Amino acid sequence: MLQIKPEDIEKKSFEILTSQMDKDRMKFYTDDELLVVKRTIHTTADFDYQYNVIFQNNAIETLKYCIQSDAMIFTDTNMALSGINKRILTGKFSITPRCLIAESDTVEYAKKNNTTRATASVDLAYQIRDEKQDLNKGKKIPIVFAVGNAPTALIRIHELLDKYTPDFIIAAPVGFVNVIEAKELIKQSNIPAIICDGNKGGSNVCAAIINAVLLQMV
Repeated sequence: MLQIKPEDIEKKSFEILTSQMDKDRMKFYTDDELLVVKRTIHTTADFDYQYNVIFQNNAIETLKYCIQSDAMIFTDTNMALSGINKRILTGKFSITPRCLIAESDTVEYAKKNNTTRATASVDLAYQIRDEKQDLNKGKKIPIVFAVGNAPTALIRIHELLDKYTPDFIIAAPVGFVNVIEAKELIKQSNIPAIICDGNKGGSNVCAAIINAVLLQMV
């Protein structure tokens, strides 16, 4: 058994996973994209992510720009929210991410409109962003959605494109019902996005993707 100092465990993990990755596939990504892919593998121990992570429309640079521009970041689960590196996102960039899924306004809105809480949370996220923009005399505030659980959130984002276009999306819901179809809508939209193609994804993957980009910014 390897004797490793606690501070060296992550470094060794990345060395091991890098040695086991498809060398030809690694050449497919830019250096910054590869760091994101590696962190998803590190988080999940699933090497399929080297083949299914899609970076759409200058994704990495767009997400970095959103963070540097005081974006509002909304997750679809509290688990994803908990996994985001607040030391960097909040401490360095003064952004406090939010998850609306369990808030009373979301529950009430979903019941009133006979829809899912994930759908309601998208509508309310845009309302919150609009209100903040009004308070800032119309100054544009980027909005970022990190979706790791609810395909209905992606479907609602797509339904609202005539009125609202998000600045960035992490499209990584996990599961079998409407998951692939919802991700396909985001791919067709050409919105800047990082998409975990197929059925795989999850809240932990959403947080890992954001953290991988944040670590490139410090």
